Amino acid sequence: QVQLVESGGGLVQAGGSLTLSCAASGRAFSTYNMAWFRQAPGKDREFVAVISSIRDNTYYADSVLGRFTVSRDNAKNTVYLQMNKLDPEDTALYTCAAGRAYSRGENYDYWGQGTQVTVSS
Repeated sequence: QVQLVESGGGLVQAGGSLTLSCAASGRAFSTYNMAWFRQAPGKDREFVAVISSIRDNTYYADSVLGRFTVSRDNAKNTVYLQMNKLDPEDTALYTCAAGRAYSRGENYDYWGQGTQVTVSS
């Protein structure tokens, strides 16, 4: 069993930056692929980024490519999402997920509760 707790969300002006963290409890964190998803009000949840358990391969949604960076620290059981050049369109509830799949789909085994990011214009 893995429990995920996100933090780092908040209110930021357009063009600003935020770093989200997702702390995992439980064993074998390093063996899980870790992903970030987001859901804006009235919209479906969408994939943001994923980092693999092996060799830290990463993959991003086109909408965040070049602005967001996903990373992980296995010693701290934590995955991060560095978000730069934020736009009001990035406003959403950001959720991390853990699983054996390396996927942009929602087939992950464990999900956090999310942290809210609001970008003002």
